[in-house]
Amino acid sequence: MTITVNSISIEITDAGYLVDLNDWNEKVCAVLAKEEGIELTDKHMDVISYLRDEYITNGGNQPMERAITKHMSKHWGEKLKGKDLYTLFPGAPSKQGLKVAGLPATTRKGGY
Repeated sequence: MTITVNSISIEITDAGYLVDLNDWNEKVCAVLAKEEGIELTDKHMDVISYLRDEYITNGGNQPMERAITKHMSKHWGEKLKGKDLYTLFPGAPSKQGLKVAGLPATTRKGGY
């Protein structure tokens, strides 16, 4: 499967994840988000940046939802609950968030 961004075909898996994480950029992110029915905000981009940083700089780490919530609470200076991140990524921040961030699908089960 492919998506087209600026007349360039980018390969994705059957589940909609990028095959090559190096194909990701903000325009690709916007297309992936649109495919997921998400209108990106600064908060979405904060989560996406965190997910990408964790994966790229920490040996492929894919944070669980509890870790995402904890980090975003600190980053945004407000106490968040898991459901707060589900308003951003209804398909699960640790799954749908990874997809929009251009990262591989998690093989982990459960959110915590």
